Amino acid sequence: MQTTDQAEVHPPKLAYTRIEAARALGIKPLTLYRLEKRGLLHPSRATRRPLYAVSELERFLRDTTAQVEV
Repeated sequence: MQTTDQAEVHPPKLAYTRIEAARALGIKPLTLYRLEKRGLLHPSRATRRPLYAVSELERFLRDTTAQVEV
């Protein structure tokens, strides 16, 4: 019997809900909401609930990562 890899069954997500995005960033949903209100994160409003694209979360991390001087 051949086992099916989970990645084959479900394609990778392109966007996350507010709770999923907060969990992916390691922050609380309220903090995610505040970052959105400050204009640091830009969710898609294509549906009733905001969706946070993986590329948007990656952009946020790149843009807010401080360079450490040695």
